[in-house]
Amino acid sequence: MSRSEQIKILLVDDRPENLLAYRAILSELEVDLRFASSGEEALKSVLVNDFAVMLLDVNMPGIDGFETASLIRGRKHSAHTPIIFLTAFPDEVHAARGYAHGAVDYLQTPIVPEVLRAKVKVFVDLFRMTEQIKRQGEERLAFDHERMRRNAAEEANSRLRFLARVTEVVGRTLDYDLTARDLVRLTVPTLGDHAVVARWNEGAGDEWHVVQAVATDGRVSVADLTSLDPLPTELADAIRQSQSQQSPTACRPFQAAPGDSGPRLIILQLAGQKSTFAVLGITREPAAPPFNADDLTLAEALASRASMALENANLYKDLERADRQKNEFLSMLAHELRNPLAPIRTAVDVLRLKGEGHPEIEWAREIISRQTSHLVRLVDDLLDVSRITGGKIRLDLEVLDTVAVVSAAVETSRPLIEESGHQMSVSLPEEPLWVRCDRVRLAQVLSNLLNNAAKYTQPGGLIRLEVDRSESHAVFRVSDNGIGISAEMLPKVFDLFSQSERSIDRSQGGLGVGLTVVKRLVEMHGGRVEAASNGPGTGSEFTVRLPALEAPPDACVVTDSPSETRSPEAPLRVLVVDDNTDAAESLAWLLKHRNHKVRTAHDGRRAVQLAQEFRPQVVVLDLGLPELDGYEVARQIRKSEATRGALLVALSGYGQQEHRRRSSEAGIDYHFVKPLDFAALRRTLVEAHDRHRGELTPVGSD
Repeated sequence: MSRSEQIKILLVDDRPENLLAYRAILSELEVDLRFASSGEEALKSVLVNDFAVMLLDVNMPGIDGFETASLIRGRKHSAHTPIIFLTAFPDEVHAARGYAHGAVDYLQTPIVPEVLRAKVKVFVDLFRMTEQIKRQGEERLAFDHERMRRNAAEEANSRLRFLARVTEVVGRTLDYDLTARDLVRLTVPTLGDHAVVARWNEGAGDEWHVVQAVATDGRVSVADLTSLDPLPTELADAIRQSQSQQSPTACRPFQAAPGDSGPRLIILQLAGQKSTFAVLGITREPAAPPFNADDLTLAEALASRASMALENANLYKDLERADRQKNEFLSMLAHELRNPLAPIRTAVDVLRLKGEGHPEIEWAREIISRQTSHLVRLVDDLLDVSRITGGKIRLDLEVLDTVAVVSAAVETSRPLIEESGHQMSVSLPEEPLWVRCDRVRLAQVLSNLLNNAAKYTQPGGLIRLEVDRSESHAVFRVSDNGIGISAEMLPKVFDLFSQSERSIDRSQGGLGVGLTVVKRLVEMHGGRVEAASNGPGTGSEFTVRLPALEAPPDACVVTDSPSETRSPEAPLRVLVVDDNTDAAESLAWLLKHRNHKVRTAHDGRRAVQLAQEFRPQVVVLDLGLPELDGYEVARQIRKSEATRGALLVALSGYGQQEHRRRSSEAGIDYHFVKPLDFAALRRTLVEAHDRHRGELTPVGSD
């Protein structure tokens, strides 16, 4: 044992020979002996050392032994250090005085070595045991502190893991009900025995929407409620109070056990940016410990995350509702616009038949035809962007040579280009360039780009359409020498309803949706589209890149579909049904002009009755009819033996897939979107003639 670790004993005597004798007697104890020749030296040594026992001579010059003992006892650190007085005068008065100053023993000199050694050893052993107990106590205390710190750290980590889990789970869906159920399921039993998310549906029947989780026998059950009544009374009252008073975060006692005033109910408001939209309630049973400050902090953090997740769910629901309303509005708008466009276009066809030789009539007819076509394009653009952004368009992919698609696009855009007096050049690759695409939609992409170039190029401009191959891509470039695109506008040119600045007299600017449709359709084909311009007045170039095929697969039909051999148009019995009298009568006139026998009806019941009498071979049927709608009229016509074989052609302002599906289910052969293309109807009438001859039986939609 090192000297610093040895137990210390203080020997105080003014005679050196006595100190030497004490050293010899006590050397066997293996202790650290310290010596002092006066009371002053003893006091100095006591200030810096702890002693197991002190041997103190009574008669010393200066401060005697009694006064030295009194001063030692007056110091807190040494107040209980054992003191053995040594004296050559063993009278009772001195002994009593020594004991009065805190002595534990009083020995007379000369000292018997064995006695002194035995007495000192007792105090040395006692000191050693005391120090050992003290060390063990300190070690135990340090261990307890470390365990408490470790437990606190583990609990903090557990809370952090809980909050991380909450963030992960409640953030993985934008459905309010699922988020609320996940929230209460995670809260029980981690934070409480019963958790509730309650929302007051004001204006929707004024009822509560409640999701609760309850822990029972180690199992957690989750349920939806439409009232607070099934909840414990105090929990229900607290939720009502929080909702009605919009009170701040509350922490209230709930069913406290006797002598336990800690809270057992926590009520937290779930607030968004504008208002409080729900309440989170958490309770603990009487047998469980009450909530503490850490629990409340954890509950507040939980409520903060829940508020964000549930508000996001509410916002997403509002966004879905707004998007649905927008689509319904666009669909209704298209229907209402197409209804008057249908007789206008039919009237244009009448003028085309009757206006030959009259320049003024031909001029007026062409104006009406162009403007009607322009309105139809606007309606189609609106519906296309709505269907594409809603994911309601499906591509009918086939392998085609790009020449076929380019030809269709050019024919579609040629009237607008020629009307504006532009020159157009088309450059095609020498070798076939195959792509997998939807024939109609890719032609729409190129036509939209050509129309865009025509609209934003001054009359007499130059428009180029170039097609070539670049590595593994088919590249379509549409360029013009028009007004160009500013650097600020270029990154936003494909945004919905985005348009370049233009003068007030430009009447063909459209709605700013055509390029949005282009971008979405190109991306659906697995390609990309880019816009480039050096600025205003320098023209612009749009580049479409699609994956190219090295060669067409053997199983694919890659040639353009040839026109099927049709019988010449022959007179047919045609029933036209439309509640718009102008539309019905104008279409009937055109059909009669083609030598067909035509009858008209303006409501569903009259249509069914007239079909039985007239036995039409073709029924051109508006779907939005009074009395009976077009779907029901079609079903009744199909039920009748007399009219079962008629070719049914639907006319509607609605062209979504849902409406086409309903038409097919009702037994309708073709679904045309208003305004009707009379040339397409004529081709359908040829099929009707072939069907009744037993030559052709395909059915479908335009």
